[in-house]
Amino acid sequence: MDSLDSPNPSFAIRENATFATTTTQNKFLRSISTKEPSFSSFPYTPPRFTSPSLHTSPLSSPAHRFSTAASAAASPETSYRCLSSVLKKDGQILSIAAANGFIYTGSDTNVIRIWKLPEFTECGLLKTKKSMVVAMEVSHDRVYAAYGDGKIRVWRRTWDNGLKHVRLATIPKTGSSVRSYIVGKDKMMKHLGPITSLAINISDDILYSASLDKTVKVWRIRDFKCIETIQAHSEPINAIVVADDGVLYTASDDATVRVWHRYFYSENQLHTLIVTLPAKFSPVKTLTLTLDDGILYGGCTDGYIHFWHKGLFSGQLQYGGALQGHTHAVMCLAGVANYVVSGSADSTIRVWAREQDGRHAMLAVLVGHRGPIRCVAAFLGRLGEEAEDEHCTICSGSLDGVLKMWRVTRKKKCSGHLNKASGHEYFELQEG
Repeated sequence: MDSLDSPNPSFAIRENATFATTTTQNKFLRSISTKEPSFSSFPYTPPRFTSPSLHTSPLSSPAHRFSTAASAAASPETSYRCLSSVLKKDGQILSIAAANGFIYTGSDTNVIRIWKLPEFTECGLLKTKKSMVVAMEVSHDRVYAAYGDGKIRVWRRTWDNGLKHVRLATIPKTGSSVRSYIVGKDKMMKHLGPITSLAINISDDILYSASLDKTVKVWRIRDFKCIETIQAHSEPINAIVVADDGVLYTASDDATVRVWHRYFYSENQLHTLIVTLPAKFSPVKTLTLTLDDGILYGGCTDGYIHFWHKGLFSGQLQYGGALQGHTHAVMCLAGVANYVVSGSADSTIRVWAREQDGRHAMLAVLVGHRGPIRCVAAFLGRLGEEAEDEHCTICSGSLDGVLKMWRVTRKKKCSGHLNKASGHEYFELQEG
């Protein structure tokens, strides 16, 4: 296994922000290994001698500004800063879900913490006997959390005498695995490996779960029964997302993204593979869709973020190019409006903007975490404050155990390259 600070060409520093598929002189660097190094043994990212240290001031939030002079007008700019940083005794933060004015964070422990917006104050806990919350999804008033034991716990949010969460079910139900093994119906059994990702299709009453056992299970929400097991990939599955039209996307260590269509008129409502999208020989670790499902993004272990444009027909995709900037594996993605946020094992978060002409500009590099970025969530606005400018608020969780809240302000439309300006804004580190 290659060391993280070894001269691996797949982790080479790249100068350009983006490149197009029509550019013949820029070629993809093939990843030496199809397996991502385990970051669980690294509480902090080891230094990279090929670039300046990112952690010279771990308790500071750089407020560098990015600007270009695309025209004779005043230089447009983007600024950012860290609003808050919280360190709990939960170990590594592994999952984040945001919806309806709340943020849910999962970690190594048996606790899911609930944070209220816009104050970003802790307002509740969800506890179980099992630990390690590896993936979460929130839909309407329900919270779905996948744990290290291969099971999914479901809660319903209520407002009886204040905010409460009532435990609804454990998927699969207790005892169903044993009964299924006896009768030979493996569809009812839990995953044979850890769950890596969840996705929800509310209109079809479906919950999807992906696992390192190379399968995707399809659960019917109304009774929490497994109605199908998809043998999706030849290698472990790292991420899944589902579009509004019901198309399912799966990403795997086999360096592909696969597109699945669900046929409602078949007897078992089976999912059928439509197309396999290659990711230039690098394992795909994370996926996200734009709000209109028009663009699919996939983050890979070589640091690239590939994207595909949706065609006229359901499941039809055309390769659009890749975003480059990260020096280590891209571990998480989030999208809101025309923003794309990526978190990486290089301990940085990059914020990209999709312009009207289809090009992408890198707006900011958020530095402050001291370990690989495991999960991110993004939403528009300034947490309830009125704003004249366009704002994107980002919540990030890292293997360093720190939860951070960032604000990116884009005062005018801009696109271009990094302007290395100086300046820092400091914040307090809250411990609890």
